[in-house]
Amino acid sequence: MAATVTDVTSTDNSQVSIRVTRNAFEKIDCQVFEHARDLSLAVAEHIANAIRAKAQSNKKCILGLATGSSPVGVYDQLVRMHREEGLSFANVVTFNLDEYYPMRPQELQSYVRFMDEHLFDHIDIPRENVHIPDGTIGLKEVQDYCTEYERKIKLAGGIDIQLLGIGRTGHIGFNEPGSSKSSVTRLITLDKVTRKDAAADFFGEENVPRRAITMGVGTILEAHEILIIALGEHKAQIVKQAVEGEITSSVSASFLQEHPNAKFLMDKAAGDLLTRHQCPWLLGPIDWDSYLTRKAVIWLSQLTRKPILKLLDEDYNEHGLQDLLAESGSAYDINIGVFRYLQTTITGWPGGKPSGLKRPGDVSRPHDDIFPKRILAFSPHPDDDVISMGGTLIRLVDQGHEVHVAYQTSGNIAVFDDDAIRFCEFVADFNKEMKIDMERTQQMEEHIEKFLKNKQAGEVDSPEVQTIKGMIRRGEARAAARLCRIPESRLHFMDLPFYETGKVKKKPLGEEDVQMTVDLLRRIQPHQIYAAGDLRDPHGTHRVCLSAIIQACRRVEQDEWYKNCVVWLYRGAWQEWDPHEIEMAVPLSPNEVLLKRAAIFKHQSQKDRALYPGHDQREFWQRAEDRNAMTARLYDELGLAEYQAIEGFVRWKGDKVFD
Repeated sequence: MAATVTDVTSTDNSQVSIRVTRNAFEKIDCQVFEHARDLSLAVAEHIANAIRAKAQSNKKCILGLATGSSPVGVYDQLVRMHREEGLSFANVVTFNLDEYYPMRPQELQSYVRFMDEHLFDHIDIPRENVHIPDGTIGLKEVQDYCTEYERKIKLAGGIDIQLLGIGRTGHIGFNEPGSSKSSVTRLITLDKVTRKDAAADFFGEENVPRRAITMGVGTILEAHEILIIALGEHKAQIVKQAVEGEITSSVSASFLQEHPNAKFLMDKAAGDLLTRHQCPWLLGPIDWDSYLTRKAVIWLSQLTRKPILKLLDEDYNEHGLQDLLAESGSAYDINIGVFRYLQTTITGWPGGKPSGLKRPGDVSRPHDDIFPKRILAFSPHPDDDVISMGGTLIRLVDQGHEVHVAYQTSGNIAVFDDDAIRFCEFVADFNKEMKIDMERTQQMEEHIEKFLKNKQAGEVDSPEVQTIKGMIRRGEARAAARLCRIPESRLHFMDLPFYETGKVKKKPLGEEDVQMTVDLLRRIQPHQIYAAGDLRDPHGTHRVCLSAIIQACRRVEQDEWYKNCVVWLYRGAWQEWDPHEIEMAVPLSPNEVLLKRAAIFKHQSQKDRALYPGHDQREFWQRAEDRNAMTARLYDELGLAEYQAIEGFVRWKGDKVFD
């Protein structure tokens, strides 16, 4: 792609910096980074330079800080710079954007605790220079408190650099839809979407506070410089609205378009829907390759509502694809090339087709000569395997392959307390009936009564309860695998240590997690690996689990067996691959769709209402069926064969790094 339509930054730390651009569609300066870690480093360097410059002039550096997942990487880098490079925060004064109300500072979800854990406890900032809205003040005192917060910012000389994230409703701070451009620090009522998004941190939406204290949009806009960060595919839609849409109070981030020194910084996933990535050909000449050609033709087909083979020269000319047409000669040549490629992606034999069953015209798949294969499907949570690739699993087993499933985490935090109580009571009743270990039975009943039935909102489960909830998920995974006819001996419950905190917030991926993955790979020596490439997972577990697999694959890549191994990435629980991305499309029959649904139903603790449903309120089986049907419908609309459903996969070729 030509340099005029992209600004992806180098992963070389010495070259990572903030270098914004904008085009005719964008109304705020933007920079898209190849990886989230590059973004975090660039922002931290920018802040560090500002702190040092102010220190040299014997001045205070006034920072506006945000909480949430987006700035965590920035804080990690600032802490590293303090420890390794001697960066001092002695001249820094901070003002945080917001805090839930009511909220005690020591609570798990408190932004005071968040900032202490991620930044303040690890640097030399004077505590009197730290300002975070107080969630404990009386309701009658809130207004005066907010007025004083504003006064303190002004007395400090105003905010030099304001760091922001962006919520799914487009809010900055807690300025929900409807917030005015001139709003100041105040008590607000949280939007329902915001509360749903925060539900995981509070162990259920019902526990999320309904109000918060927040800086106003007007307060934010008075900052000398604003850096707004967006990470992940689930932010892509709101990023497009804030950057390319009209200024509106329904998306408070759109007010930043009027700020003279605001910069929107995002990773590739968050910027994916911007015109510079979705339709770069609309911005000027580009270097056409097969991927961009495929993307453009599918886009044109959907825009004109014509099958690919019916697209005409005038369709290309009238919709900004004159360069592609001129370069390729005719619409027919372009159409037939893309159509034939899409045809080759469709296969009913995801593990390859044995030579004895091949017919004239069959497409050769990677390593078809190895049959049957050893298959290893990694499932981040205990249900991702059947939700995302259940039909393909069933097909692989039916076609005679040795299928293994590795459940990377226990999924124990996603079980309702009521389910744990019910299972505990069942075991206690069974033990009494059978007169088994009555002392342990008594201990179990006491624990249920003292802990589970009196558990406070947001309280972390005891180790015993975590074990019980993990056992519930493990039993459901076994039941689903049985339905797919996968023997229990081929199920591997890894319980990776990074996950086992009992909290939504997990530990960083560690050496033990990666080594456990390496050991499993070397024990099974698979010919095919399936991994979750669905990075829209709002809790980040998919991303961490994929990172563990990729790091493990890099460690075994010199092993002899790995030379015959192919890694496929699936999606489905949170989103689906687009047709131009899919490299293997596995069509499902109506019966296979029903069998897949039945396998998902075996995960009863996630049925009807999942504890952490994310942004999509449909049940997981509905999401899976709708997305698989939508992919099939798209293939049909493009002029390919009509199927009931399709599961799509992209091959990992060692060229992508996942933060």
